[in-house]
Amino acid sequence: MFGKIASTGWRSVTAALRGPVPFQRGFQVSAMRKSYEEEKIVIDELSAKLTDEDVARLGRMRNIGISAHIDSGKTTFTERVLFYTGRIKAIHDVRGRDGVGAKMDHMDLEREKGITIQSAATYCSWERAPGKNLHFNLIDTPGHIDFTIEVERALRVLDGAVLVVCAVSGVQSQTVTVDRQMKRYNVPRITFINKMDRMGANPWKAIEQIRTKLKIPAAAVQVPIGSEKDLIGAVDIINRKSIYYEGSQGEKLRITEEIPADLQDLVEEKRSELIETLADVDDEIAECFIDEVEPSVEQIQGAIRRATIARKFTPVFMGSALANKGIQPVLDGVCDYLPDPSEILNTALDLGNEETPVNLVPSSTSPAVALAFKLEEGKYGQLTYLRVYQGKLRKGSMITHVKTGKKIKLARLVRMHSEEMEDVDEIHAGEICATFGIDCASGDTFTDGSVDYSMSSMFVPDAVVSLSISPKTKDAANFSKAVNRFQKEDPTFRVHFDKDSKETIISGMGELHLEIYVERMKREYNVECTVGRPRVSYRESILGSAPFDYTHKKQSGGAGQFAKVMGKMEATANVDPEEIGATLGDDIKFRNHFQTKVVGGKISEKFLLACQKGFEDCCEKGPLTGSRVLGVHMVVDDGATHVVDSSEMAFRTATQFAFKQAFLNSQPVVLEPIMNVVITAPNEFQGAVIGLVNKLGGLINDTENAADDFNLTSDCSLNNLFGFASKLRAVTQGKGEFTMEFKEYQPAPPQLQKQLIEDYTKKNKGGDN
Repeated sequence: MFGKIASTGWRSVTAALRGPVPFQRGFQVSAMRKSYEEEKIVIDELSAKLTDEDVARLGRMRNIGISAHIDSGKTTFTERVLFYTGRIKAIHDVRGRDGVGAKMDHMDLEREKGITIQSAATYCSWERAPGKNLHFNLIDTPGHIDFTIEVERALRVLDGAVLVVCAVSGVQSQTVTVDRQMKRYNVPRITFINKMDRMGANPWKAIEQIRTKLKIPAAAVQVPIGSEKDLIGAVDIINRKSIYYEGSQGEKLRITEEIPADLQDLVEEKRSELIETLADVDDEIAECFIDEVEPSVEQIQGAIRRATIARKFTPVFMGSALANKGIQPVLDGVCDYLPDPSEILNTALDLGNEETPVNLVPSSTSPAVALAFKLEEGKYGQLTYLRVYQGKLRKGSMITHVKTGKKIKLARLVRMHSEEMEDVDEIHAGEICATFGIDCASGDTFTDGSVDYSMSSMFVPDAVVSLSISPKTKDAANFSKAVNRFQKEDPTFRVHFDKDSKETIISGMGELHLEIYVERMKREYNVECTVGRPRVSYRESILGSAPFDYTHKKQSGGAGQFAKVMGKMEATANVDPEEIGATLGDDIKFRNHFQTKVVGGKISEKFLLACQKGFEDCCEKGPLTGSRVLGVHMVVDDGATHVVDSSEMAFRTATQFAFKQAFLNSQPVVLEPIMNVVITAPNEFQGAVIGLVNKLGGLINDTENAADDFNLTSDCSLNNLFGFASKLRAVTQGKGEFTMEFKEYQPAPPQLQKQLIEDYTKKNKGGDN
């Protein structure tokens, strides 16, 4: 549920409190999750409705994403995929040192910094066998958690993914986050262990970490031939064949039946391990295992495909993208083991039938349903990326925006190849395309007008880092254009005007996230900005409980105001879960809940509803520091009304004052975000790093030493982590890097709480809080 942050040594202290915040009408994906066995029954029923033409077309299609921890080689891997499939004619450097840069990193900022900022879509074809071409729709996603929404919306519309894992570092912090995102959207994956040519590469350790840290059965389908700089190929342990990567750019594969003598025992050992792992997740292989019969190649491949699509297993491939080794077998694996669009269950809500869930059929003859999952500002206006789930879209046809009911003409349909476009006349179910001239937001659904369906919403992380920002010049028009466009493109980028400080505040996933947008304002809109110090998003809560009894009276001639509310406020953590409609397994610690127990009609329903609105108002802005309130349970069980003077406004106001009264008497606390920080650095700097963490008041949980590096895991206050990247760089000679994951909110130190409350009181002195 919570995202992570990555830093590579330049200023990027970030936090990513993740929460299920739908940003369009719809339902949370997890609410509709079924077991694969249940899904399979429905998928088979839907498949029976497909025409032979649909089955053939969908069988040749794969929608895949490339995801991994930062610097694991996603974009490098994608560049090789495009080269080997013939989409590009030459391989270029990711950082743009060759003056060209990787195809999928088309922004100047991406090439300068050597990172992916925006996910980029492309398509290509791979000849799996003579005469059998498969069409890939591929999305390369960022690794930085600051741009996690790009990963979220890519995985939302994809049918499968390639998880890239570093052979040296293994499963890293962001790998765990990406795994969580894949599980959230039920995305099957195959795994590619990259950087096998690096010193210290250990694929078997990485596979063990996939099993233990990601909690998914995994087994190798290859054994490397050679190690580190001597890597020259791999043995396909299913077919018992050796594959050698030859040619200046690994474009030639030499396949032989002969397995190197020194690897024969290891190949048989890993083949047995693969079969044993499959026996735990597939019935057919389990029967062979029990009967002590060796399964055939076809049986093993069939079992891998079934278990992978069922999200019970991931086959593991090995190689080095940078050294041009091992990519082609992964493409074969995508064809063999990842699902086509007809093998994935996609569900929408029928808004015309009380939002009843509807299973979509990926048939070209069904009513069209498409999801706008990504927006970009292109040279021809807003570029809207669409995933077509059902039916087909035709150039020149009309589509209906479900949220607004407006009909829009599709003047142009294109397939994207990074920033390049190829015009097409129609797009069928299961495909990804883009169009211009549509006014919409990320997550909006479009249909052909014959159905009123809405696709499910996505998870949007809650921003916790904010900056004040103002343009240096008086060019307010361009500044306004920029922030409006960025908000529309990126749901995690938020802007509001602080009435108290008279400042414009931008909020996002981290310093890097906001830095990129400030830089883009300068480059794309010619607006230079002055930014303030990053702010931590604190929260307020209570530890105890207190009763309240508040009467609101106001008389100034004519009808007055009267409302009386009585009840109790307490910390949600102390409440019986059943009382607030939660189950025992639910985490209710930071949930706000309002309850009424008024008997005898002392307060009417409409006034109780006004009380609830007053409670919700107070939860948005707490009385201590003006921060959001978490973990409060408020019960109104008595009160009084006046025949003439009582109104909804009076009860809303009374509840607000009662909330403040009870809150301040219930052991109020200011909460600060605590981050789980993982630092990786050479062993020689271990003492210096431990000293740095102790100086920041961090709590060290674990240290793990590898051959050359060590990993230190600690809990640190986010407030102390601004500027941490430069401090870590200083004590490790630039060789250390760190990642962070939001862990929890904890009460801030007393002196910090006192300072925050004093600052807020001083700022609002004279005002009514």
